[in-house]
Amino acid sequence: MIRSDSAGATYGFAEFCRQRGVGFSFGFAVRLPVRDALGLLADAAWLACLDGIDVWYPTINADGTVRDGAWVAEATGLLDLSAWPTGSRVILRKERPHPGAQLTFLDVDGHRVTGFITDTPAGVVPGQLAGLDLRHRQHARVEDRIRQAKATGMRNFPCHSYAANNAWLEIVMTAMDLVAWTKLLGFADEPDLATCEIATFRYRVLHVAARITRSARQTRLRIDLNWRWAEQIAQAWLRIRAAFA
Repeated sequence: MIRSDSAGATYGFAEFCRQRGVGFSFGFAVRLPVRDALGLLADAAWLACLDGIDVWYPTINADGTVRDGAWVAEATGLLDLSAWPTGSRVILRKERPHPGAQLTFLDVDGHRVTGFITDTPAGVVPGQLAGLDLRHRQHARVEDRIRQAKATGMRNFPCHSYAANNAWLEIVMTAMDLVAWTKLLGFADEPDLATCEIATFRYRVLHVAARITRSARQTRLRIDLNWRWAEQIAQAWLRIRAAFA
C-alpha cells in the first residue's frame, strides 16, 4: 500500500501502482467536480434523513472509538473516474474545523472537506469507509519524519557546493534510517523511546556514556547502571544484535 497527499494523485502514478500490484491511497483535491458531488450528497442526505438512512458516516480513532465531529461518505458514483485504474473509489471527509483552521467559501455547512482516492475494494479494511479514512489519515506520520529530519540536519544545508550539500542530505537520510530501524528493532516495547522526538532520543540513548568492548570472544555493552534508561538500552542492544545474528 502506497499512501501520499494529493501531490501523488496522478493517473500515471496510480497506473504504476496497479502494474506493480500495489494498492494506493492518495489525497484527492476538492475541485469543482467534487464540489458538485458534495451538493448531490447534501441533497441525498436530506432525503435519506426522511427515511432514517445515513449518507455520512462517523469516522473512528485508531483505538476504534467514534471520532467526534467528523464524517465520511463515498462519492465514487458521483464522479468520472474513467481515467483512473478500475476499481478506484473516492471517499470524502467533512469535519468541524479545529481552532485556527481556515475554511473556504465553498466548504459545506462550515465543515472542512477533504478527500482521498483508493483502489481498496469494499469489505477489505475493517470499519468500511471509516476504516479507509483512518488508514489514509495515518499517512500523516510522514510529517513527523520530516520534522525529525529537519532536527537531524535537513533544515539548513551548510555548504555552497551542490555536490557537498547532496552528500550532506545523504548523510542525514542515512541517520534517519538508522534511528528509525533502531527504534523499531530495539525499542518496540518502550513507547516512550520508540516515539520520542530525535532530540530526546539523542539525550536518552545516542549520547549516553557507554562503550562496546570485546574480550574472550564476546562483545559486551558497558554502560553506567545509574543511567535512567540503562536497562532499556541494554535490552535494545541485545535485540538489535539478535536481529543481525
